[in-house]
Amino acid sequence: MTNSDRPDRGDTVREAVEQSRSGAPAAGAVVRDRFSADEVFQRIVAAADEEITSGSRELFFSALAAGFAISITVLLYSTMTAATDGHPVLSALLYPLGFIYIIIGGYQLYTENTLPPVALTLERLASLPTLLRHWTVVLIGNFAGGVVGAAVLAWGGVFSPEAAAAAIHLGEHGVETPWWDTFFKAGFAGLIVAGVVWVEYAARDTISRIVVVYLAFLAIPMGNLFHVVTSFTEMFYVVFAGDLAVSVGLTEFVLPVLLGNTIGGIALVTVVNYFQTSERRLESIRLEGTDRQLTMREWALGGLAGRSYVPVLEAAESIVSDTDTYRMLVPIANPRTESRLVELASVLASQNEDATVHAVHIVQTPERRSPGIGAGRDRIVAESENQLEGVRETIESYDVECETSTIVSGRSFEEIFAMAKREHTDLVVMGWGVNQLWGAAQRERSLSDLTTRLPCDFLVLKDRGLDTSRILLPTAGGPDSDLSAEVARTLRSAVDAEITLLHVVDDPDRREDAEQFFREWAAGHDLDDADLLVDDSGDIESAIAREAADHTLVLIGATERGLLSRLVTDSLHFSVLNEVECSVLLAERPSKRSLREWLFG
Repeated sequence: MTNSDRPDRGDTVREAVEQSRSGAPAAGAVVRDRFSADEVFQRIVAAADEEITSGSRELFFSALAAGFAISITVLLYSTMTAATDGHPVLSALLYPLGFIYIIIGGYQLYTENTLPPVALTLERLASLPTLLRHWTVVLIGNFAGGVVGAAVLAWGGVFSPEAAAAAIHLGEHGVETPWWDTFFKAGFAGLIVAGVVWVEYAARDTISRIVVVYLAFLAIPMGNLFHVVTSFTEMFYVVFAGDLAVSVGLTEFVLPVLLGNTIGGIALVTVVNYFQTSERRLESIRLEGTDRQLTMREWALGGLAGRSYVPVLEAAESIVSDTDTYRMLVPIANPRTESRLVELASVLASQNEDATVHAVHIVQTPERRSPGIGAGRDRIVAESENQLEGVRETIESYDVECETSTIVSGRSFEEIFAMAKREHTDLVVMGWGVNQLWGAAQRERSLSDLTTRLPCDFLVLKDRGLDTSRILLPTAGGPDSDLSAEVARTLRSAVDAEITLLHVVDDPDRREDAEQFFREWAAGHDLDDADLLVDDSGDIESAIAREAADHTLVLIGATERGLLSRLVTDSLHFSVLNEVECSVLLAERPSKRSLREWLFG
């Protein structure tokens, strides 16, 4: 992609953020009824990427609007307190309105910013100075808006005498509360507000967000807790009324609330939610073999040490997939020894009018990297590019578009899933066996991720001298064999492969019905010219072993027990696949089945 074809980064970021906020899935993605913790965290980071790169002017005025909106909360809370004689529930019913305006309207509120920018900082994408600059601008804007709002309330004749008295009481109550009591009450309020941000990004619609915001902020007055911007506005109202010195209000009321809100939001929500997500939360951090995180020195000192911020979506621009192109991903551990895997992918791609094969060399490194691994990364990538030259020549010889790249990572199998999702891949073709990437899955990925979140179709090849001329396709019919039938048809068209379909039944009396069913299934999958074999022994493994002796490739699709999940956990129930002499190709398509259905059928 040329620079002129590349979308503007701001547009890319905004599109990603809006998609995150709306919950709209990527094209072709399987939609679940809720986001996982990883996905919520990534949505927050995508939004924080836009916020933290905003100019100080834009940030300040957004925060100013939020601070002034808090005066609505002070106005309604004081008025309702006076009207209900201080009833603890009725007086608080309209308290959340100002916060609803702020959060749904997308304004900058300091207590909300104890989560998104901190997430970037925890990921070492933003430095501590950048975080402090962001907080400072937002806090100054919020306080400036609060001062304006308090002035309007004090001198604008908005309050009735009773409401004015109630507002003074609320401000004085905060000052009179002991310092440490105020701090801990504010800590719980910080927990609530930062939790609102997390839950808000987990919600899929505006109504859910409004309900969450309303209930959460209703808890602050009902729990006798303190929010820093509200407290600041209440305190300045009392100052303007002439009943309080600014220095006393700031040190005895606003300061403990500020510290409590900040520590509560960071320690009790951000850190907890950060560590409940997987070790690899952001796919773009190590995109295309590049360690994009800030160094520890840059993280601590920011621009004084070189960089202060790493744009989250910057590298994603280079991989903007054409949704009209059929994309195949071929992860390889050794470009010199996996030539037949590349050839298989190229043959399959050659039968598609507009296909691209992306061969990615994944170089496995220790998960705990030694100090010298970063210095040697460039050398590793350069050597990999030389090795991939032969791969490019192979793919291009089939008149197929080719892309190659290198990833240096300690989590090789997870890289495959991340890249397949990022590039909207249609098919992954990879190897199975000793020293192959698939074996790393046992160490890297949770079983639930592997079995319920396949990003696309998978073909996994056990290469025993790949020969696609005579294919054995065992099947019980049904949707689980659709992908293997598609692959068989493609190989028949590409290399004139002979196809034998094998169906096993456990009762000789059912043979005639099985043959009729099998013929209909074959015709429905455009395989009616294949040889049809019905075995009535009921022993699937023995039948496969007998027929595999006369074939060069066994092509088998996922069953109700999940072939690939069994492969990962070393519990593949078709042990015959490890014993036949010919190559074996496993095929699995994403499914909406639950984990229990995958495991137990």
